[in-house]
Amino acid sequence: MRRSVVSLTLALLFLSTTAAPHQAAFGKEFDLVVYGGTSAGIAAAIQATRMHKTAVVIEPSQHVGGLTTGGLGWTDSGSKAAIGGISREFYQRVKKHYDRPEVWRFVERQKYSRYRPQDDAMWTFEPKVAESIYRTMLREANVVVALGQRLDRQQGVTKRGNRIVSIAMESGERYTGKIFIDATYEGDLLATAGVTYTVGREANSQYGERLNGIQKRQNTHSHRFRVNVDPYVRPGDPSSGLVAGVHAEAPGKDGDGDKRLQAYCYRMCMSNVAENRVPFPKPEGYNEANYELLFRNFTAGDLRVPMKPDMMPNGKTDTNNNCAFSTDNIGKNYAYPEASYEQRAVILKEHETYQKGLMWTLANHPRVPLPIRQRMAIWGLAKDEFVDNGNWPHQIYVREARRMVSDYVMTEADCTRTRLAKDSVGLGSYNMDSHNCQRYVTPEGFVQNEGDVQVSPGGPYMISYRSLVPKRGEAANLFVTCCISSSHIAYGSIRMEPVFMILGQSAATAAVQAIENKQAVQDVDYVSLRERLLRDGQVLDLPPQAKPKIVLSAKQFRGVVIDDRDAKAVGTWSVSASVQPYLEFGYRHDGNADKGQKSLEFATKVKPGRYEVRLAYTANPNRATNVPVTIIHAEGRTTKLVNQQQTPTIAKVFVSLGTFKFSTANAQVVITNDATDGYVVVDGIQLIPAD
Repeated sequence: MRRSVVSLTLALLFLSTTAAPHQAAFGKEFDLVVYGGTSAGIAAAIQATRMHKTAVVIEPSQHVGGLTTGGLGWTDSGSKAAIGGISREFYQRVKKHYDRPEVWRFVERQKYSRYRPQDDAMWTFEPKVAESIYRTMLREANVVVALGQRLDRQQGVTKRGNRIVSIAMESGERYTGKIFIDATYEGDLLATAGVTYTVGREANSQYGERLNGIQKRQNTHSHRFRVNVDPYVRPGDPSSGLVAGVHAEAPGKDGDGDKRLQAYCYRMCMSNVAENRVPFPKPEGYNEANYELLFRNFTAGDLRVPMKPDMMPNGKTDTNNNCAFSTDNIGKNYAYPEASYEQRAVILKEHETYQKGLMWTLANHPRVPLPIRQRMAIWGLAKDEFVDNGNWPHQIYVREARRMVSDYVMTEADCTRTRLAKDSVGLGSYNMDSHNCQRYVTPEGFVQNEGDVQVSPGGPYMISYRSLVPKRGEAANLFVTCCISSSHIAYGSIRMEPVFMILGQSAATAAVQAIENKQAVQDVDYVSLRERLLRDGQVLDLPPQAKPKIVLSAKQFRGVVIDDRDAKAVGTWSVSASVQPYLEFGYRHDGNADKGQKSLEFATKVKPGRYEVRLAYTANPNRATNVPVTIIHAEGRTTKLVNQQQTPTIAKVFVSLGTFKFSTANAQVVITNDATDGYVVVDGIQLIPAD
């Protein structure tokens, strides 16, 4: 009975692509067994069959493609030149689909800016189009696909020594193979197989990083509370308890590790085409109290529309989290990676109810300002997407769950190219991007988010082969393509769908090599692996312009050095790391906007005396030539104008503003953008005793 159900599922999958089904042979050993029908799993299986090996993809849900078919149509790719092989082939097929005039049902093709006739690939797409392309690619490659099969996480992995022999599903089906790939977002196979892994954020000290762990000082991004919002049920009364979405625990010290995860959300596919949208539903179990912070944030003056609807073809969106209170259900996913299937279902339902309720609230609730409700009126869920799930995505964005710990852990040093892997199997290039991990009460008694980090690596970087395979001795025939060996902050850059496809193809190529040479995956010869990967179109090497980032520590300089993160900001300052060298995590700039309304104030305790005061910034032709810097000292106030188009004269980082006497405990330096003629950039200040 069980086999007939699975065979029917297989038949439905392949018949939907108008081809005869490729039936599973459950008694047969496969060369490659892939658990997880994500983009990585699909690329891996296709590569294996192209190399004349048999492959099966086992997917717990009823859909293939993971997030790529689950609403994430706005491809976070970083450098497009870093994407090759099967990954690029997928996006090339997207382009060929949209080359056809008849597929543009609701929007004229020439009016969609992301369609560029001269490009070989297209990076935005509708979810149903992505799934159709994946199914076609699987059928063409003769890959066996088993849907609706969940791993028995208690005793579903049979090993002989340190080799996996077979994996069993809850249904009783068993899959035997020579090589196995864990292509899930959760890392269920690697965990069941006894491979070392971690969950949460490491301390910065563990791997010598700067952006890992708790990050309260990363306080300039847009996904935080910009206005003072009271967190208590009765405003001003801590004894009344906290409103929904805020925790009472201390947030922890900057740079320390914890077990918190960056928040999850569903990437909704919305439509602004009247004939192809349905109203946002008010979910069963809706609780107005869950959105009290949203209402208070509006009342306090933050009138941003809290969502990011990036446009896809045909008037649809990939809708992402944005602002202080949005689609990310902060703090509600901590248990997800280790939870049972039943517990995960509860967590997923809570996320779905929260997000559906948020959208209904924004569109309908009288406590939402009328201008926002009016802007929401043009939107609804896309009627022709996710038709088997009430137009709701079938895949939540698991931004991070388990992460393997192998003999090579990808870290911030790899992303910034201060460490170069000698066994590259693909390139990453997107921002080191973590969404918020917690929402807490500040010492001043207001609510705040923590955990959002968005720092560019400044170009592509290499991903090590060793980060795809377990520690030597743990599992000799297992690859991990999504939950790879990586620190939290490096994973924030690696966890992009094009990269997962790249790693899936590279892992499958190495798997074939391991099969043919009868060796452990840890012993695969990199020289021959590299040769085959390049032949198949993978991009493995850094472009000539990619150089290691020059990141300077405040501890390298004498005197008192204060980073821009520790300045008191007025107005919105953006974080950047595009121009080097810079101190610590990057620098802040005013966006060349709102002139006269932004300032950064540095204040620090010093012993009375005379100090040379220096300003740190990065030079560029788009910088202002007249940045006002005011030093408040014992003899009054002195304002200096700094030309930031000129390279700083001291270590290419600092420029001297002069020597001043400070007779009180505090030294103050204020930088404004008043009447400036370009970008104002601030990286920090330095005070050096003149004596």
